[in-house]
Amino acid sequence: METTRVSAKSNLWIYHIFACLSVTAWGLSFISTRVLLDNGLHPIEIYIYRSTIAYIALLSICHKRLIANNLKDELLFVLCGIVAGSVYFIAENVALEYTLVSNVSLITSLPPLLTVLLVGIVYKSDRPGKGAYIGSTIAFIGVGLVIFNSSFNMSINPLGDLLALLAAFCWAIYGLLLKPLNAHYDAKFITRKVFFYGVLTALPFLSIEAEIAPFEILLRPTVIYNLLFLGLICSLGAFLLWAYTVIKIGAVTASNYLYFQPIITLIFSVLILSEPLTIIGCAGCALILAGVWLSDYLQRLSWKGGA
Repeated sequence: METTRVSAKSNLWIYHIFACLSVTAWGLSFISTRVLLDNGLHPIEIYIYRSTIAYIALLSICHKRLIANNLKDELLFVLCGIVAGSVYFIAENVALEYTLVSNVSLITSLPPLLTVLLVGIVYKSDRPGKGAYIGSTIAFIGVGLVIFNSSFNMSINPLGDLLALLAAFCWAIYGLLLKPLNAHYDAKFITRKVFFYGVLTALPFLSIEAEIAPFEILLRPTVIYNLLFLGLICSLGAFLLWAYTVIKIGAVTASNYLYFQPIITLIFSVLILSEPLTIIGCAGCALILAGVWLSDYLQRLSWKGGA
């Protein structure tokens, strides 16, 4: 029995890799979205296009079951589609128009801290240990330093940062909503439902747009490549991997990997967007890595101590 338990824990390393791959894709998605915005696409269009691509691709391999077991679960999927789909991505995309890419990456890395608090409030039997709080706090200090990487140019627009904060709250709520759904549905079904209701609830937001980008823009190779990357890699691939990860290692542990997001964004914003790299940015990255490691290490120590 003990050998089986140790073997099960040792096999969890693959899901930590899944979490890293998902967060890497999402860190790159900020750069890709910025490129699409610079090419004339609007934030809501970008979300609808990328999610539609992801939904069609996933529907081709997951179409035997269309509806949930009951109305309550179906409504939960609608809520997931709103918080992890339409509201999250539209808020994030619009935020990129008003504030720095690094600011949005920072603020949307808040879900680990928010998830720790929400899990403790909603699921009293699944409260995280002190290690999660300590590690998350250190990592968030690191995230706070990353924001200063823009050569100390703090040209912050409150609207952009507030929208990014709304997106962060949405993602934290999504992690909690997955908990009851994971017990009855597989990752592909959950992800497909989120895409469907995300696109459906995003359509009314199109009325906010002053105009839709001309079709000719969609034919540009840069636009096509970035939309396919966002749809197939960042949405379909990363969402599936994330869903499996949350099932196996839990929302709190998985969410801590979101602190790697600013690091990915930082590196590729330097390489692709030619943003400067500073000592403060590097120090922030180091604290992020230390915080994530410390959180996991202290929690494992507490589990051993309670054994």
